[in-house]
Amino acid sequence: MDPKRWRLDGQLALVTGGSAGIGRAIARELLGFGADVLLVARDATALESARAELIEDHPEREIQTFTADVADDEQRRELLDWVEDFGEGLHILVNNAGGNLTKPSTDYTEDEWRQVFEVNVFSAFELSRYAHPLLARHAASSIVNVGSVSGITHVRTGAPYGMSKAAMHQMTRNLAVEWAEDGVRVNAVAPWYIRTRRTSDKLADPDYLDEVLLRTPLGRIGEPEEVAAAVAFLCLPAAGYITGECIAVDGGFLRYGF
Repeated sequence: MDPKRWRLDGQLALVTGGSAGIGRAIARELLGFGADVLLVARDATALESARAELIEDHPEREIQTFTADVADDEQRRELLDWVEDFGEGLHILVNNAGGNLTKPSTDYTEDEWRQVFEVNVFSAFELSRYAHPLLARHAASSIVNVGSVSGITHVRTGAPYGMSKAAMHQMTRNLAVEWAEDGVRVNAVAPWYIRTRRTSDKLADPDYLDEVLLRTPLGRIGEPEEVAAAVAFLCLPAAGYITGECIAVDGGFLRYGF
């Protein structure tokens, strides 16, 4: 076995929404495989806290941060200019930033549902397009999009969130085919409930938690590190023949039957 197939040494990864939760776990996992990591998020204080924590765990790796709202096109362009200044292109892009506003479908204003799309899918599409020239500098590079089971089946997130994640999954398939000739693989992961700050309020309701667990064959809530492991695998040379896939990280939720 060639150990290099299971390493990311010398690779540069950009992770959006990287200051907490799943994004921070993805950064830690990529660092563990040998990559250098660029973290992006809106909250500068949270970003610096994440960087300090990750440097403590991985002092041998390069970890840089950039404060930006990836839903804003001007800031997206500034972010990619910053990445280009590193002068080595980009090996990995993880589109993890996202957001939601849960309401009945008839209660959304147009601005509200459009903002869900802007954050969840339009930002990922534009960042992928802007990053393409940097990714294509290398013989093999990778994009991983963090989707959701809500883009595959109905869950109680509100329609715009599910619609936006379904669009992200289809974007993954389209770009995978279109950019294969450029050496850019494009995949996605689709988490179910993961234990993060964003889900903590809902999961604190014991009745709701019981409902979630009853629909989850493995009988527990997922951890950010379990999503991160799937993301990192898709970036590895060992996964070099996998593209256009969406891997559910859901404890069996999508396979539940009666």
